Amino acid sequence: MAERAGPAILEVKDLNVYYGQSHALQGVNLTLGQGVLSVVGRNGMGKTTLCKAIMGLVPTTSGAIFLGGQSLAGLSSAEIARLGIGYVPQGRRLWKSLTVDEHLKLVATKGGAWTPERIYSTFPRLAERKQNGGGQLSGGEQQMLAISRALLLNPRLLVMDEPTEGLAPVIVNQVAEMLLRLGREGDIDVLVIEQNIGVACSVAERVAIMVNGKINRVMDAGVLAGDRDLQQALLGVGRHAHDEAPDRTETRSAPRNAPTGPAKVYLSNPKPPTRWSAPVPVHILEQSARTVTDAAPHTPQAAPKVDARGGIVYVCGTLDTKGDELRFMRDIVKAAGLRVALVDLSTSGKPSGAEVPPSVVAAFHPRGAAGVFTGDRGSAVAGMTLAFERWMPSRGDVAGLLAAGGSGGTALVAPAFRVPPLGVPKVIVSTVASGNTEQYVGAADITMMHSVADVQGLNQITREVLGNAAHAVAGMVKGRQGARAVSDKPAIGLTMFGVTTPCVQQVVADLGRDYDCLVFHATGSGGRSMEKLLSSGMLQGVLDLTTTEVCDMVAGGVFAADPTRFDAAIDSRLPFIGACGALDMVNFNAPQTVPDKYRSRLFHEHNPQITLMRTSVEENIVMARFIGEKLNRMNGVVRFFLPEGGVSSIDTKGQPFWDPAADKALFDTLEKTVIKTANRQLVRVPHNINDPEFAALVVKTFRSFHSLPTRSAKGA
Repeated sequence: MAERAGPAILEVKDLNVYYGQSHALQGVNLTLGQGVLSVVGRNGMGKTTLCKAIMGLVPTTSGAIFLGGQSLAGLSSAEIARLGIGYVPQGRRLWKSLTVDEHLKLVATKGGAWTPERIYSTFPRLAERKQNGGGQLSGGEQQMLAISRALLLNPRLLVMDEPTEGLAPVIVNQVAEMLLRLGREGDIDVLVIEQNIGVACSVAERVAIMVNGKINRVMDAGVLAGDRDLQQALLGVGRHAHDEAPDRTETRSAPRNAPTGPAKVYLSNPKPPTRWSAPVPVHILEQSARTVTDAAPHTPQAAPKVDARGGIVYVCGTLDTKGDELRFMRDIVKAAGLRVALVDLSTSGKPSGAEVPPSVVAAFHPRGAAGVFTGDRGSAVAGMTLAFERWMPSRGDVAGLLAAGGSGGTALVAPAFRVPPLGVPKVIVSTVASGNTEQYVGAADITMMHSVADVQGLNQITREVLGNAAHAVAGMVKGRQGARAVSDKPAIGLTMFGVTTPCVQQVVADLGRDYDCLVFHATGSGGRSMEKLLSSGMLQGVLDLTTTEVCDMVAGGVFAADPTRFDAAIDSRLPFIGACGALDMVNFNAPQTVPDKYRSRLFHEHNPQITLMRTSVEENIVMARFIGEKLNRMNGVVRFFLPEGGVSSIDTKGQPFWDPAADKALFDTLEKTVIKTANRQLVRVPHNINDPEFAALVVKTFRSFHSLPTRSAKGA
């Protein structure tokens, strides 16, 4: 939904409402910019009073309410409705003697987007009951009619008070789908008061929580939906909000030199007020006061990361089609003594018994649940894939991941499985695991197991394979929980190919005493793996000496990078040491796989499965421009080496790929493209990349930009 310019559709400022001496709304502040906003809270917290205040049904003592920037102060309920607010009250408030059709025709307006005909297509059940009176309808039908009556006013804002209260689950789903549709279409904004946490979180991206007549906080719907402890603290039956969730609006900055010590916090309403509440006696207020002690001024800090080794194994998939298989694996992991939870990624809308239901994951879509539950299977699955990928970073307790499915199920979980850091066990049982799995695994350490038989029910084959997968994850998780030696040396990443091996080996020999050298094979996935570790902060330095994956990206080879190559180095701002290693070759498989358009080119058979093609002058120019533009975006120190004696072991005098013209095109284009500064330099070296002098200069340059603790500081 596109952002709209102009003021917020609804703004409530410092709103106070009293019922006699009972303070029902206590300085409420709430803003709905556009879309759908849910308000949740236990009974007696003031939610219905808020709705009535917006509609002018109860007098306000102070504060202001604005609709699209226009004040509603002093307006009658009818005038407020005419300004564009539709109201669906708690209890429906229908006329028993009027038929469904008469209800609709009574409020229908001409020229609006919502007409009785559109209502009947939206709620087919009402079309079937159009001649029945309001008193002859079921609770769900009455709610449909109450909502329809408000929609026919074609309002700018729809205020709904407990729209799913007392409804059967199937009707609840229908109402939730209608709210999702309104959110998608964007013509009507919605403020929905709801006690059903699942519905409230599934229809809106943000949820406001009311506690004791105030908005305690407004938070991401996905966070609230996935945090049961927070739900219990704020909304749990039999527990008091002031015991578990101190009102953030009551915090005041203390004077700098004010003494710290015990202080009493008084509540004007120890019990939820009603319109009949009498003034609270002073002795009751005294008895209900809480004593708090401030030990020291509090500085907000980022939430601590949970140690994933003591966390949860998440078993993920579509429970509506793979429920038996996923629960089978879940039970094995649980029997191993590990914490385990099911994540349901179904888009069918069927009831889910998972610890993490679909609505929770769907709320992480950029457009909220409306971006997932579209009614179209293709777009729904695509939406859930994105939502699941965005949900995964919110979990700091991932001890392991396990999934099973066909090609669709594998594609659904794979992007999210690539999110957790290296080392977190990730296993997917898949029907496509015996083929090319690069599109699923990418740069992550995902283990894929071939299901052999289709993942469709439990049988003697699937039980064996699924059982092995579950036991494997359990074993890996337990293995990580055990003690293990960890290198205290900072980790650095190096890229290498067969034709740059002597160079990288010498660099590792020189730096290995002080650094944990991680060498990545430059086969497309190797470069992506190194950059993933760099992005995650697991590398303290990079020696990207073999950038050959750019060749395959430009010419269509089998070890290609993608356009994001070097972006991790750009974002990291760490010193970047790179070189033109193996930019003389494009990789293909066996000779017969080389595209026909290249048949006249120079080739070298590396082995029976790999055929190398010498890059041309034109290809070197394109590669140099790509690399140079990436180097220009790096704000840290950059030293990029140009080995004039050849960029690989077969690009030297007397070797098959020696081509001074092609190398000159590469180096000269880099010189023209790169914007050289004191920090960003190209370094021309008269040696081949594998000469000892070249490696020695690289090591010297690297050390000049990476200082190490002294030996004594390291405990040596």
